[in-house]
Amino acid sequence: MRFKRATAMFTAFLLILPTVPVSAEDNGTTEPEGKGSYSKKHEVVYTTLDASGDQEEMYVVNNFTIEEPGKIVDYGPYTSVQNLTDVTEIQQQNEKVELNAKEEEYYYQGNLEGKPLPWDIDVSYQLDGEVMNPEELVGKDGKLKVSIDTTKNEKADESFFNNYLMQITMKLDSMVYENIQAPEGTVANAGKDRQVTFTVMPEKEGSFTLTADVTDLEMESIEFAAIPSSMSIDAPDIGGMKNDMGSLSNATAEINQGVGELRNGIAELNDGAASLYDGSKQFNSGIQGVSNGSSELVEGSASIQNALQQMNEAVASESGEVNVSGFAKMEEGLRQLSTGLNEVEKGLTNLKDQYSQAHQALSQSIEAIPGYQISEQEIQALRESGADQEVVNKLVETYQAAQTAKGTYANVKEAYQAVGPALEQSAGSLNEMTTNLNTMADQIGTSMESMDIGDSVQQLQEGLQSLLSKYGEFHEGLKDYTGGVDQLAGSYADIHSGMGSLTNGTAELENGAAELHEGTSELASNTSNLPGEMDSEIEKMVEEYDKSDFEPTSFVSEKNEKVGSVQFLIKTESIKKDEEQEEAPEKEEEKSFWDRLLDLFR
Repeated sequence: MRFKRATAMFTAFLLILPTVPVSAEDNGTTEPEGKGSYSKKHEVVYTTLDASGDQEEMYVVNNFTIEEPGKIVDYGPYTSVQNLTDVTEIQQQNEKVELNAKEEEYYYQGNLEGKPLPWDIDVSYQLDGEVMNPEELVGKDGKLKVSIDTTKNEKADESFFNNYLMQITMKLDSMVYENIQAPEGTVANAGKDRQVTFTVMPEKEGSFTLTADVTDLEMESIEFAAIPSSMSIDAPDIGGMKNDMGSLSNATAEINQGVGELRNGIAELNDGAASLYDGSKQFNSGIQGVSNGSSELVEGSASIQNALQQMNEAVASESGEVNVSGFAKMEEGLRQLSTGLNEVEKGLTNLKDQYSQAHQALSQSIEAIPGYQISEQEIQALRESGADQEVVNKLVETYQAAQTAKGTYANVKEAYQAVGPALEQSAGSLNEMTTNLNTMADQIGTSMESMDIGDSVQQLQEGLQSLLSKYGEFHEGLKDYTGGVDQLAGSYADIHSGMGSLTNGTAELENGAAELHEGTSELASNTSNLPGEMDSEIEKMVEEYDKSDFEPTSFVSEKNEKVGSVQFLIKTESIKKDEEQEEAPEKEEEKSFWDRLLDLFR
């Protein structure tokens, strides 16, 4: 029924056709009446590449949004043009293209030769590690590696490279490709296929690889779509991160302040250690001097003791007839003995003074060591602060050595303090004995002139025996004392050497603490404005990829105006078996008006 109706309509149309004059517009030869205008022009550049990425064919589909129908002028070095909207003929003279636009959206195609793309594209293939040409891969099995590189083409307008985002898509049959790996891309399911996508940012060159296990290899075309990266990029919300960075900045400032205080404390410790070493040096010198003179002191005391013994024996052996000249010699011997004891007394007094000075210097140096009590938690926090571990270890070792020295001195402080009074008491005893000897000598001299010699001898003998007894006790005490001094001198030499090492360690530690403080100061300075620096860096990143202010220009000719957009659709040849290659469709002959009219009834 529908067929009969259509036939009737077509017959009626043919009957009235001779009565209707055919206008020139219908045969596509009429020029438009007046000049037309358009609001926007859009270009889509279609390009085919061989499987290796070498350019083969290119054509551009131009689209105009018509404001006023009429004559439109466009430009491009086309080898040929084709109207895709109606059958109106397009006039081309050199690079000038004139068309008659009636529809609101008008399309025409222009074919190009030798026009370079903004990107150089290279695709290479390896099978089981061997570089192969694309045609050699068909039907092969093995481990496939595809490398895709996109670089800037210096022969093309760089504005497209600088402002366009390129997306590369590979469609792979899951029956052919397994274990697909694309480190720089994303792999997604697309039905029974796998779709691999890579992205190249504006102003960047891309280098991508894909590996897969293949069986009976075939590959669809690789597609490259390049569009303007014109979307506006909003800065991410980093409020929480900025708070964290602010806390980090405050923490580094506190660490730097703590390290500064630590450095000051170490400087005080080093000064105290230096003072301790100086005092120890004086004490060591004094005690060594005393030790060196101990033998002479004991020998002198022994000589005095022998002289007293001989004097006592001489007095005891005297007969009733007293030799006055012997008493004169005894008087002289007693005075010489008194003089010797007096020298010993001066030596002990001098030793006491030197010891007191050395002990005072040692005490002041030990007291100068700070008594900080640093806990294990504080030491562990310092180790975890990021400071140089070698410096931290030196700090801890020096702190422990200083506290050990301070504690050791506190334990022996009373022993050191007792030495001075003992020396003073010994000197006092010698002074008393010197006085007694002088008294005895004076009594002997007087007795020879005015007293009974017998009674004087008796008194002298008793005095000598008493003096000899007391001096024996003194001599034994002196030997014990000098023995202790010798032992103290030997032990203190090791202590003094250790104090020297301590001083060197604290000096090195102070230098290390100074370097550590410089490092933490630099760290605190560099992190003092982390939130602001984050904002600045994010703004730079947004500016780098925000191409929203890009004004597109024509890819075909700089003479073209009102360009709204330019897009690129690029694809490589597929890699398939010959018998399955799709034959290129035969180019349809351009249909006439009558053919198009008849199509309405077919």
